Amino acid sequence: MDELISDEELVTRFPGHTLTRDNAAHYRGRLAHRLVINRCGDCGTWRHPPKPVCPACWSWNIVPTEVSGQGSIFMTVFLHQGPPAEGVDYTTPHPVVTVALDEQEGLRFTSTVVGAAGDAIRIAERVELDWIERSGTPLPVFRLASTTAGSSAAGTSTSAAVTEAGR
Repeated sequence: MDELISDEELVTRFPGHTLTRDNAAHYRGRLAHRLVINRCGDCGTWRHPPKPVCPACWSWNIVPTEVSGQGSIFMTVFLHQGPPAEGVDYTTPHPVVTVALDEQEGLRFTSTVVGAAGDAIRIAERVELDWIERSGTPLPVFRLASTTAGSSAAGTSTSAAVTEAGR
């Protein structure tokens, strides 16, 4: 996918999301199935959610940088009800996880885990980045690392047509 997509097209591709100068690179990365998080170009500190200034050294030299998508589950919540969302079935609890990414202590990203039973999703379990389509746009999700050991590299779909409904 062309990362030089216009701001107007980016807003059109992600309706309902608040896009800003600080997070536009993250959403452009999503279109290319790359998880992009801001990093300070001076001291190397990662920052998510995106902010215009480094929290460690106060530098304005913020560089959107791809992360590996590997980490450990830091926190998990199972939703039993919620607003209607494409691909979310509340008849079984829907997992929402915050993953501590390997790039830096304290760097976390929140999404869901696909392809695993609820009782297998536990704190400290290793996960890897994967992608699904939801509402016509790429969504970064995680799979338990134990389920991807024999599959393709992290960051690529383990199935040619992974969909939220197929989890």
